[in-house]
Amino acid sequence: MAKMGGMVEEGALLWEPTPDVVRAARITRYMERLGHTGAYEDVWKWSVESPADFWTSIWDYFGVIGTRGDGPVIRGTMPDAEWFAGSALNYAENALRGHPGRTAVVFRDESGSRWQYSLGEIREEVARVRAGLVRLGVGLGDRVAAYVPNIPEALIAFLATASLGAIWSSCSPDFGAPSVTDRFAQIEPKVLIAVDGYRYGGKAYDRSEVVREIAGKLPTLRATVWIPRLGAEAPDGAPSWDDLRAEFAPLEFERVPFGHPLWVLYSSGTTGLPKPIVHGHGGIVLEHLKSLSFHQDLGEGDVFFWYTTTGWMMWNYLIGGLLAGATVLLYDGSAAHPGIEALWRLAAEEDVTYFGTGAPYIVASMKAGVKPEGLDRLRGIGSTGSPLPPEGFAWVYSEVGPGVQLGSFSGGTDVCTGFVGPVPLLPIRAGVIPCRCLGASVESFDPSGASIVGEVGELVITRPMPSMPVMFWNDPSGDRYRESYFADYPGVWRHGDWIKILPDGGCVIYGRSDSTLNRGGVRMGTSEFYRVVERFEEIADSLVIDTGQLGQEGRLLLFVTLADGTALSDDLIARLRTALRTELSPRHVPDEIHEVPGIPRTLSGKKLEVPVRKILLGTPVDRAANRDAMANPEVLSHFAPDH
Repeated sequence: MAKMGGMVEEGALLWEPTPDVVRAARITRYMERLGHTGAYEDVWKWSVESPADFWTSIWDYFGVIGTRGDGPVIRGTMPDAEWFAGSALNYAENALRGHPGRTAVVFRDESGSRWQYSLGEIREEVARVRAGLVRLGVGLGDRVAAYVPNIPEALIAFLATASLGAIWSSCSPDFGAPSVTDRFAQIEPKVLIAVDGYRYGGKAYDRSEVVREIAGKLPTLRATVWIPRLGAEAPDGAPSWDDLRAEFAPLEFERVPFGHPLWVLYSSGTTGLPKPIVHGHGGIVLEHLKSLSFHQDLGEGDVFFWYTTTGWMMWNYLIGGLLAGATVLLYDGSAAHPGIEALWRLAAEEDVTYFGTGAPYIVASMKAGVKPEGLDRLRGIGSTGSPLPPEGFAWVYSEVGPGVQLGSFSGGTDVCTGFVGPVPLLPIRAGVIPCRCLGASVESFDPSGASIVGEVGELVITRPMPSMPVMFWNDPSGDRYRESYFADYPGVWRHGDWIKILPDGGCVIYGRSDSTLNRGGVRMGTSEFYRVVERFEEIADSLVIDTGQLGQEGRLLLFVTLADGTALSDDLIARLRTALRTELSPRHVPDEIHEVPGIPRTLSGKKLEVPVRKILLGTPVDRAANRDAMANPEVLSHFAPDH
């Protein structure tokens, strides 16, 4: 067994923008238009201190289609802020503008199938599906639910739904029936669009019976539209996708108020009913234009890819690439079939200019010794889902290319964007997110609610953003919404992450604050543990849990999944303890280290720290987590005290 690689110093300089990069950056042209000649940090301060001026400038700079109205840009404060009163616009109208001949969407799957659509072809398909939805009775404010993988039909159906002022909501077909009905039953959809199955990792998964079960539990449905990916027979009387798109009608757009619901996203739903998070047309249009154009530096000529499913907010973010004029690359399948290098090969074959994925994929590529090739057009790499360790940063620059701009991005489903992320004007340092994003008033609070710099604290937002939820579905009083974000600091959004804001504005994310480790009165983030432990070649994955509660110190437990052909020997345990003690501190040394067959994760790849902690403290497994919302529910039972 090879020795563990060396630590990379947090903050080590890996990349600096050249004068050519700065000149070419889209944010540079925006700053010039505004007359801002200062540093990025100065522009960020202006964007959060003068939100009305800033968000008006975004509307004007991108020429958002719609009427801005003569109402105030922002009225009220969090959690009741209202944006652009009197305005009217439509997401789909803004996403589908541009030259009809340009390539808008490319689709690939793991079998090698490839489809390509011009913007004009996408517009025609959206018009056809829109007409089909109208025939099914869908109109302003109705809900369209979709049980679909990341295929062109999903993007087309969403845009058709949005064009009507109807409301979209989707789950990927790896979700089980109970998890799907927990989501969709809350919003009472009029139409369900569903596939009969999907392919993943070289295998076919028939979901036709699951679709029938889901439809049977949604009494408000007028129709289930069948997409025959595997050739299964449609339920009696169910229209097919071809039926839905059979007739053409001119494409029209229902312009709606700024906060009119666009889609419903959901919290991970690992415990209890998932929160149905509603975002508005206007907030998403402005936020995604800003974020994709200025922080990801996307525009016409770019090929934008992010590995995601329709059940994760990154799908919604990915298709936002259309707003920025980029070509959107959709991929349906496993990231590691037939090998871990699959996504890198896809990026090379499709001349991807911006490649997005979850941090675990970058770490897995690093541990497998992948050496990506053929990425001649690649300018940027996005990483999200969990903190990327400094070693992951360093691997990108040593193996992918010294000239790429690596953008670790942190935000969430709650706002369908990132609060902190990259910008092409600032250097990239190992383990450090370069900046707080424009318009995001991010601060770090200590337990008393005081803003701190250079120390780990609660990530909070002190001023409203337009992509904050317009509401939770079925929460007319707003109580559930307020309890979710504003219970701890009145009038301030508490996001639930640990963050350290550096004096130069850079940020380090340390994991979820609701899975706090508290040893000897010192709060610690879990990402520090994972960085050390998962650098061992013997360790495939890990989870650290502190069982302390109500001011009483508990046990610090480390669970590890081993790489093939290795064992949790006394020598490995001793080396793990030594590494944690010397590289972090004696407080970081676990009381116990246990081997488990797998680390429980959500379908979007996030570790289930809080549910496992509940299980260890005695909560029954089936009450601690929703198995249908998990990628590997079979591993949960291994954490039960009586296992």
